[in-house]
Amino acid sequence: MEATPPWLRDALRFALTATASTKAPWWAHDYDAFKAAGGGDLVDPDDPGKDPRFRKLVEAILFSRRFLNTYNLVLLGVLLIFTVWHWSEKIVLHRRKRRIASTTKGDDETAHEEEAEAWSSSSSTIEGNATPPDTTAAKKIKEADETSPLLPSQRPPRVTRSVVWRPYYKLKSVLQYQPRPIPVVNKTLPTNAVSLLVLAWIGLNIFYNLYRMPLSFMYLFVFADRCGIIFITNLPLLYLLAAKNQPIKLLTGYSYESLNIFHRRVGELVCLEAFLHFLGMVAVWYGMLRHLGFTLARFIFNRVVLLGLAALIAYELIYFTSLGSFRKRWYEIFLGLHIVLQVAGLVFLWFHHHTSRPYVGISLAIFLVDRLVYRMWLKSSTHPATLEILEDDETLLLSANWEVDTKKSAVLAKNMTQGWKPNEHIFISVPSLSRKHGIQSHPFTIFSAAPTTSTQDGQGRHAWFSLLIRAQSEPGFTHSLLRHARASPNPTTQLRIRLDGPYGSSHALDLLESSSTAILIAGGSGIAVAYPLLYALLQPSPTDPESTFRSQRKVKLLWITHSLDHRLWIPEDKLKELEDWGLDVLITPPTALAGRPDAGGIVREWVEEEDVHGNARSGVVVSGPDGLVRDVRNTCAELIWRGRHVDVQVEKFGW
Repeated sequence: MEATPPWLRDALRFALTATASTKAPWWAHDYDAFKAAGGGDLVDPDDPGKDPRFRKLVEAILFSRRFLNTYNLVLLGVLLIFTVWHWSEKIVLHRRKRRIASTTKGDDETAHEEEAEAWSSSSSTIEGNATPPDTTAAKKIKEADETSPLLPSQRPPRVTRSVVWRPYYKLKSVLQYQPRPIPVVNKTLPTNAVSLLVLAWIGLNIFYNLYRMPLSFMYLFVFADRCGIIFITNLPLLYLLAAKNQPIKLLTGYSYESLNIFHRRVGELVCLEAFLHFLGMVAVWYGMLRHLGFTLARFIFNRVVLLGLAALIAYELIYFTSLGSFRKRWYEIFLGLHIVLQVAGLVFLWFHHHTSRPYVGISLAIFLVDRLVYRMWLKSSTHPATLEILEDDETLLLSANWEVDTKKSAVLAKNMTQGWKPNEHIFISVPSLSRKHGIQSHPFTIFSAAPTTSTQDGQGRHAWFSLLIRAQSEPGFTHSLLRHARASPNPTTQLRIRLDGPYGSSHALDLLESSSTAILIAGGSGIAVAYPLLYALLQPSPTDPESTFRSQRKVKLLWITHSLDHRLWIPEDKLKELEDWGLDVLITPPTALAGRPDAGGIVREWVEEEDVHGNARSGVVVSGPDGLVRDVRNTCAELIWRGRHVDVQVEKFGW
């Protein structure tokens, strides 16, 4: 860089090593005293450190370094707010659950006598949709006198809340609403609450990009430099949100899959910041260095620039291979590239810029601890399993069982040998398929009920584990698994599996247990989410087999299937067992024959018939395709707008 002016050359070199604690490369106290006395700039052509242009660039560079230190403090403040919010909500849900339990305890004598009337097979007025037929309802009609109305009121009186609480319900409804997908690209949007949070975070980063940034060409280098700093400052957040094992779940209750939408937005922003950093540096070369004899080849093949360009390519490739169109078609390639390119990008960044090393070190530590310590060691377990093809010839049932290890400590992590909780999921690897499947892991919701938390007759607990796997189009893990099962001469195929988990949040179960009416909506294989929750809600206590019949909580299930064969995913005896325990179930005709049902209308009817006086609280959990989720969520938002006590939780359907 001999051809560049001394002040510019020194400014560029200074930017490569400067940190937030770096002092200005001149006698700062003499300079400040001179300016305080009313003097002008110290100009000395023989000393570039006293050149005003050099001073301005150095001061701007140092300000960016120190200013960006506050970014993580802001994020910690936001995390603290969500932590307080989460634990306050936990306390509220716990009190509601105790209130329901105390109501149950006080009604023991009358509840047992009325148990046959309290639980009907289906309360829907839609003819022909109850499965099995509603014999209890028929008994009620038979015993009714002539003064009883033939049909209940289809729409109870509108509920109105006090003026004080009305703004709260309006705001909650607006935040819960999920807009339509973006036209043309058909991009699914989240709720308004999530969108506003994402926009607030983007606005925060724009503020850090532009605050005290003069709009002049000389400061283009400073802008490009700040884009690079924002990129590396966001790296720990990016890797933390991607980690399956991280402290955010403990603090806020949000598991990694709930945070995935934020992980993707952070990934998109850091890729944009890296690209702007590169464009800014190219503009500096074109506008300044090129005129001083600094060729493009010399600029690109400079060691610092070349390493930065390699890091940029690595992260841009991560972005493009993470797009939904690529991820769904080549999921295994996406997984492999994600790991290789992340490590490569961090290595290139480490050598690219001295300032990046603390952030790169933290990010790499998060990545390695999550992958190696937790996922491949503490949370990993191996089990023999069986694989069976179900009646539709496209769905697999993978099953295994083992004695639950109640002696092993779960201070650091809990793996599958110690059981799991309702609605949790795992990552599965099947080395017997091929070498590549031995190192790949794929997420699935656990279909079977969680092992009970108590032991009976002094015996240990036993885990009955199963996964419901819908084979997708070729190529892919599920299709390979289906092909492996079809090639077996026996109806059930023996294989060995490695499980990484369990993972997930208990928020859905907490919400349902704290509601007087628990409503679960399952679309297709979303029943894998609903069934364990139903079992946890309705299973009688080992010490009190009649406990579920005394409960004042209504439990309802709407299951929407695509074909008749899918109905067999849950054996008849298992569904009958849940109904005997009090489940009110509605299985609509297959969508392949009758089209999509009005899921929102069914939810609205169930909520209103159980909340005639406006005092009941309904909890809704939905798992299924995006269209079903949006319909149910917006129906709940409408009910909240009208003052109903409704809470809704969406469980992840696919990754």
